[in-house]
Amino acid sequence: MIPSIPQPRAVRLIYNAYVALFFVYLALPLLVVAVFAFNDSQFPSLPWQGFTWNWFFGDERPMIGVFHDRSILRSIGTSAFVGVCVAALSVAVGTANAFLFNRYQFRGRGVLYVLMLLPLVIPGIVLGISILVFSSTVSNGLWDRVGYDAEILRPGLVLVVLGQFSFVTTISTLVISARLQKFDQTLEEAALNLGANRLTAVRTITLPYLMPALIGAGVVAFLMSFENFNTTLMLVGSDAPLTITMFDRLKEGSTPLLNAVSLLLMVGSSLLALAMIAFQKR
Repeated sequence: MIPSIPQPRAVRLIYNAYVALFFVYLALPLLVVAVFAFNDSQFPSLPWQGFTWNWFFGDERPMIGVFHDRSILRSIGTSAFVGVCVAALSVAVGTANAFLFNRYQFRGRGVLYVLMLLPLVIPGIVLGISILVFSSTVSNGLWDRVGYDAEILRPGLVLVVLGQFSFVTTISTLVISARLQKFDQTLEEAALNLGANRLTAVRTITLPYLMPALIGAGVVAFLMSFENFNTTLMLVGSDAPLTITMFDRLKEGSTPLLNAVSLLLMVGSSLLALAMIAFQKR
């Protein structure tokens, strides 16, 4: 609907109702999850048994809260560690990719760009299986030929980081490239004319200009890594991230503890997004 074109009252009402229903459709499941995190019952469903904080702070069975559940806390720490690693690698490689595709012309540039975008259209579980098969083949080959057991190529946190990095880097590249395309290169040329070398010009002029995109790409990469499930499921070892731990708990039977964890994730993600928006406005 174009605001500058007058529309009949009925069309406006239908459009407003559609927008309202769309946001209700998005928000209602999250609201239900949040509400049942405070239900004084062992099941996240009706009837409502009363309000309680036990699913957050309870320390006695059967209501052990999030902050007293060691496996949940350990998995949150694991997810945070993986997210920080993936974000750092993705921003570093994404920045290099952005300069490569925006500043240089070379043979095969289009093919390389398509290959860089390819992980976005490959299902996460297929990507995870492919990485697992490849790493296992290399590891088994090393063992058969030289007797070296490359544990780093076995399922574990290293493979989880590499698996998530393989597609999150594409997002970081696109975010940083969008900012770099707007940069006025004459500023770098002026710095070079004033005696700075290429590295100094990029470090003191270009990177500060890219900082909002770098921060945004880092936050997006961290959140995508933290909530990833499909790829992680294929590559995880004994140290399970939060999504895998929640999946295992769900197979045993859902409790409001999972609702409490989900609510904390929603609040944490929202606060991180708001902080990023505030930083970019500044």
